[in-house]
Amino acid sequence: MDRPVHGDTLPLAYVRTAPRGDAPPLVVVPGGPGLASVLPYVALRAEATRRGLDVLMVEHRGIGLSRRVRAGGDVPAEAVTVAAVVDDLVAVLDHAGVERAVLLGASYGSYVVQAFGARHPDRVAGMVLDSPVVAPADDLAAARAHRRRILWDGDLRAGDDPALAGVADAVRSLADDVPAAELAHVVQVVHEFAGPQVLHRLLLARRAGRLRAVWDRVATLGSGEVDGAGQPFVMEPDLVARIMDDELGFALPPDGGPLDPQLAFADAAARHAARGGAGATTPFDLPAALPAFTWPVAVLSGDRDLRTPRPVAERVVGLAPDAVLVPLAGTGHSALDTHRAAALLAARAVAAGAARRLPDLAPRLAALPRRGPSRHVGTALSAVVRATTRRP
Repeated sequence: MDRPVHGDTLPLAYVRTAPRGDAPPLVVVPGGPGLASVLPYVALRAEATRRGLDVLMVEHRGIGLSRRVRAGGDVPAEAVTVAAVVDDLVAVLDHAGVERAVLLGASYGSYVVQAFGARHPDRVAGMVLDSPVVAPADDLAAARAHRRRILWDGDLRAGDDPALAGVADAVRSLADDVPAAELAHVVQVVHEFAGPQVLHRLLLARRAGRLRAVWDRVATLGSGEVDGAGQPFVMEPDLVARIMDDELGFALPPDGGPLDPQLAFADAAARHAARGGAGATTPFDLPAALPAFTWPVAVLSGDRDLRTPRPVAERVVGLAPDAVLVPLAGTGHSALDTHRAAALLAARAVAAGAARRLPDLAPRLAALPRRGPSRHVGTALSAVVRATTRRP
């Protein structure tokens, strides 16, 4: 469908599986920003169809099939904003003849979904917020505190994974020998995708001078997700840079402490500063909007998530009046990409009016077979590290 963009027209792409009677469709908004919706999620839509779901996905403006305007050339960067993306979703629902929908947003997609709810509450039948983002600066503070507590201070509490014992000591032992940004990135990737036991083994091996090739490979994973042209039709971060830097806080500066997630975004901070930016100017006050969400909200939170950790999810549940926390054991960031069966079944429960049952079903959801575009990262890491190291 066509969307007006700065005196030109953007052919905005969207895909839909198959309408199913009067049931509201499921609108899925993936993370990023920069992640495409059409090509990377073919398998997800096929699985959703097998589970009886009608899925609609909109290709984000500035990415993949929605990158170029009709006159030629890319969408102007200044036209790529969260507000414009929300307007695109509304236009697509109108074009598809959809009055109300269940919305599933993962990570950045959860921010878009909540913004949609704040602007168009009459179009929402329910929500699944997977690894939610609610207020970038506050979320960053929570992420720093969480990862430093368990992975630097070793302050383990009830509910923390017992396998974390000793991991903080191993992390600190490398602090003088490994660049801070590299250490923070490797710890995050391995913890989220492979878990604390594999992380512990890799840290000890690195300290002993072994598995350098594995370590160096992990240190470069995801490097194309925040800068450059990325991979066409899969991950294209260049035109969404203003959303990343100006609206979502990717350009917020490091605070000088250990394991800071902002160390990975040094280039974003420099780019932001060159444009005269100062901090993140979030376009929506979601903490203020959430108490007015009258629909059921299921908040999915992986126990290994270091990017939007459990305290962020708990804050969302505390703000939205009809929200439930669905903790997923052995899961990192974005179930949509690592454990799509759990995400889809949660969405189906919300659509069926059974969101309140999800916390009791969380162990069964977590135990389902894991599929998703990112799940192989953890499988490969675990296999290599376990095969070449001993249990600490």
